[in-house]
Amino acid sequence: MTPKSFEARCLRLPAATKVVQWEGTSVFKVGGKMFALGGGFAAGSGGYMFKVSDMAYAMLIEHGVARPAPYLARAKWVQLVSNNALPDSELTAYLAQAHALIVAKLTRKSRKMLGLD
Repeated sequence: MTPKSFEARCLRLPAATKVVQWEGTSVFKVGGKMFALGGGFAAGSGGYMFKVSDMAYAMLIEHGVARPAPYLARAKWVQLVSNNALPDSELTAYLAQAHALIVAKLTRKSRKMLGLD
């Protein structure tokens, strides 16, 4: 998946925003909380990074598709070994899951303000 496609797929998710931080890294957030990273720091050390479930974390690492994301592994974030490590459809599904995991952690009030209830 190209960086432009990655960005477009992240920003298509409800209430998703993008900021540029850390060495030009595109940081995708919902409710002010990160769910995916691309470019900049992420590109310099491999592929895209995103939040995953416990099961997906173990599976992606075990199959050699991803590695624990630097600085974020304890929060169950992975970094793809390359931007093309997963088919576009699978990566799109993982991004939707990352978004959903973060939305689930937002307060009810925050979800309502963002129109995510």
